[in-house]
Amino acid sequence: MFLSSCVREYNMRTRELTNTGIRLCDMDINRVKHILAVRNDRFGEFLLNIPAFRALKETFVNARLTVVVHPYVGELAGCVPYIDEVVEWNGQSRSLREKAALIGILRRKKIDIALMLNPSKEFNIYTFMAGIPQRIGYSRKWPFMLTGTISDEKHLAKRHEVEYNLQLVSLVGAMTKDSSLFLSVPDVPPAVMAGEYGIPEKSRIIVVHPFTSDPVKQWPFERFAKLAEVLVQDLPVTVAFIGGKEEAARSRKCFGRVFGKRIVDLTGKTGLCELAGFLKQCDLLVSGDSGPVHLACCVKTPVIALFRSDLPGKIAHRWGPWGPGNTVIEKNSLRKITVNEVVQKVKESWSYRV
Repeated sequence: MFLSSCVREYNMRTRELTNTGIRLCDMDINRVKHILAVRNDRFGEFLLNIPAFRALKETFVNARLTVVVHPYVGELAGCVPYIDEVVEWNGQSRSLREKAALIGILRRKKIDIALMLNPSKEFNIYTFMAGIPQRIGYSRKWPFMLTGTISDEKHLAKRHEVEYNLQLVSLVGAMTKDSSLFLSVPDVPPAVMAGEYGIPEKSRIIVVHPFTSDPVKQWPFERFAKLAEVLVQDLPVTVAFIGGKEEAARSRKCFGRVFGKRIVDLTGKTGLCELAGFLKQCDLLVSGDSGPVHLACCVKTPVIALFRSDLPGKIAHRWGPWGPGNTVIEKNSLRKITVNEVVQKVKESWSYRV
């Protein structure tokens, strides 16, 4: 009975919309006081929602924006100036009591609109049970719990992820002229650069992020090592390897032989906000398809990103670096991307910026 009533409500109230800018319903923007946005997956995906958060704040100027994120992203979410409150949530490790408590918290916040920025059966249910009147998301994973949906075509990669996110918030009328990525993070002091990172003051820095969460997107480690060796040989730079704490041991194992005076290992030595502040002062990031690509874009550090072109839904057209001044090298096999090819792109970027 419960599910069938939800389906009836969904059929009566939902309209399928596929074109950007169409409003889901007539609402008085000035009377919206609280908006909930949910994006609690990995930090790279989270960052690509920043323009959507900006659109919500610019449109609903009287509204508070609460965003649900994965606990790993909590600190980073605090650096997004458009977010008023961060709720950290990893549903896989929560008890039924904790889930019920979350629903109660959402109910007490008297939220007017909830937006599920990635298909989420969990939050389709929670926002329904919390009594949020407008619940917007994708037509997947129990969409009958929502009051409005849009077809989920992300796997087709017709647009960039930033554009997909802006498309979803446009269903409630949220718009912005500024689709750039941005984080408010302080610079890393020179003393920290020299003392903790081992990078001389005023050194030009090229950052290398050799890891990826998906093995099929991995450029060979030996090529990242060779790349670093060639760069310090040909250019007056320090090369800094970065990565998460979970990758520190692998970094030492795979790249330990090249670490030295001008090739340093920062893997696992910074939090995400500190890493953003560090990237802000660097000249270039070379990386595969990974979160640091988007982190660099947030602080306007140019990126050379290595992508496969044969993986539907994972190509650079959807996940590549967002914004001007970036370079994508994309082939149907990452092994077809040579070290010399990446070095040449680095030198082209270098000569343009020196």
